[in-house]
Amino acid sequence: MVGKINGFFGVRGWVKIFSHTEPRSNILNYQPWWYLDKDQWKTIEITNGREQSKTIVAHVKAIDSREQAQYLLGLELYITKSQLPELDNEELYWHEMTGMRVVNVDGVELGVVDNMVATGANDVIVVKGEKEHWVPYIEPFLVSLNREERLITVDWDEEF
Repeated sequence: MVGKINGFFGVRGWVKIFSHTEPRSNILNYQPWWYLDKDQWKTIEITNGREQSKTIVAHVKAIDSREQAQYLLGLELYITKSQLPELDNEELYWHEMTGMRVVNVDGVELGVVDNMVATGANDVIVVKGEKEHWVPYIEPFLVSLNREERLITVDWDEEF
């Protein structure tokens, strides 16, 4: 999910978007947006969009009034993997890390990546195993990431 429509902006069919992209305005670079409607994927195209104060606002094609925009409220917005830019070999998207094994530098298996959390100071890998570990996704804690073996090595005590 890259964002969610969470409000109206004005009376001419513009909507507010809560964006999960970094930076927030990047959501406007992905077209079309996809949403799930009764087990069927549909697309939304925007004709215009911009950053407005601390939110993103967009005009959806063929939506020209607040009443027409009503059905859009609460829609979760997605994009396809093919819409994502390619990363360097050393980089991964968060969704690609889910399910990767995590071991510490002593070879102790800590579990698998359940999800990632943005804390503001730094991102955190949430590892689920016999216990849950919240490992900062920064050096010196992140030692290595092996895409082929789907293995992340961290400098993290198994008791933390």
